[in-house]
Amino acid sequence: MSAPSPQEITEMLMAWSNGDEAALEKLIPLVYRELHRIAHRYLGRERIGHTLQTTALVHEAYVRLIDCKNVQWQNRAHFFAISAQLMRRILVDFARSRNYSKRGGGARRVAFDEAMAIAPERSVDLVALDDALTELARLDPRQSRVVELRFFGGLSIGEAAEVLKVSPGTVKRDWSLAQAWLYRELSKRSAG
Repeated sequence: MSAPSPQEITEMLMAWSNGDEAALEKLIPLVYRELHRIAHRYLGRERIGHTLQTTALVHEAYVRLIDCKNVQWQNRAHFFAISAQLMRRILVDFARSRNYSKRGGGARRVAFDEAMAIAPERSVDLVALDDALTELARLDPRQSRVVELRFFGGLSIGEAAEVLKVSPGTVKRDWSLAQAWLYRELSKRSAG
């Protein structure tokens, strides 16, 4: 069986948005591998010995996704962007529930250098990153979304542009500005 095209996935997402539960049943096996990859990417940045497993994160995201009844899915990239955002929320909620402090204190570490071009020895905890992204969202919501889509969702510049309905050049500029802003904010937080 060949991999489904992005258009086929988009059609199933739209059918699901319109109440076709059978479309959801067909969709999940087709997107599961990508959801698992996103979850694995998140958890690969976690501290050693983290108790939440990749499959559990995918399943928790799935439960939240099927509760998203009012989402009008635009396309495959939009679906994976929302999925990545849900996984981020699950992990941040998990970190906060475990009483991790904002400035370390056993907080899970995220290798921020991979996608953000920061020196390899730099890392930030997920709660601090979430707090910084929340602040960035207040200042520039689109830049915050670009970080979510690129860093957390693993979307390409083109896919992020498609989700945000802007040009790839705009996404590149936002990505660059957001990286610089987050680097400065997280540096201040770790020094303070």
